[in-house]
Amino acid sequence: MIDRQDARRPRQPERLSSNALATKRKRADSCRGMSDERPIGVFDSGIGGLTVVKALRDLLPNENISYLGDTARVPYGPKSPETVQRYAIELAQMLVGENAKALVVACNTVSSVALPALAKKFPVAVIGVIEPGARAAVTVSRNKHIGVIGTRGTIRSGAYEKALRAADGNVHVSSQACPLLVPLIEEGLLNDEVTDRMILRYLEPLLKDEIDTLVLGCTHYPLLTGAIARVLSRQITIVDSAHNCARAVEEMLDRPSYAEATASGQSLRAAPLNNGKLHVALTDAADNFLNVARQALQLSFGEITIRALP
Repeated sequence: MIDRQDARRPRQPERLSSNALATKRKRADSCRGMSDERPIGVFDSGIGGLTVVKALRDLLPNENISYLGDTARVPYGPKSPETVQRYAIELAQMLVGENAKALVVACNTVSSVALPALAKKFPVAVIGVIEPGARAAVTVSRNKHIGVIGTRGTIRSGAYEKALRAADGNVHVSSQACPLLVPLIEEGLLNDEVTDRMILRYLEPLLKDEIDTLVLGCTHYPLLTGAIARVLSRQITIVDSAHNCARAVEEMLDRPSYAEATASGQSLRAAPLNNGKLHVALTDAADNFLNVARQALQLSFGEITIRALP
């Protein structure tokens, strides 16, 4: 119980002996030394990966983030796996060259074809969006009928089906490519009748298959969460892969094996009171979608840097 009378008394300054003061300073220095202020490197084929950045900012506000969007070569979906892998390695190299302490692949296409090559080439943790989303979907599904929507490239790769069945061999997976959703999102038609009609058209086969869980298998799609919920006529659990990717990053930062792999054995977490900064770089000038994403996600970042490709 708080003594109200004592609470009204002015607090006396803490008096420390020279030895106690030295011990307190040493402890503070030690705590600072155990943090890691290097940025988390996040990259995507364009600007859609800012949904992952938003999830990271909400969950880990003290972490510095460097985002790199390959707007010069977007979209990746129609390109060959070999080309996507080469592009991914180039972007990752740029972020690692800027001292990124981890790589977050905020692109479903890259996550589906390039994660093993990235993990093999770079000495930092590499996290994609597919596996975290699949694990979350299996956890929340009640009837084990899970739907996945994504770009043609992601759906064609079968990466979500593989990840879902790896998490639970008894799941039934229904997948649907939704090629028109990204253009509608990039035009800013997030609350539009045309978008609602396209969502319903794409989801009808999945609903007939009696899914109870829907994985948003494209980093643009979290911007349509409200529209999808509005269109669905029955209770479907929506799994946002961006949010679950951020959770996986948080778990990775706390994992002892990664901390022990650093030169000093320090934690990969930034200091708790650090005011995390976000730096956004693109490989070509941004189009209107950057403003759409900024407004829809309520993300604050300053001047955009244009980075030359290797």
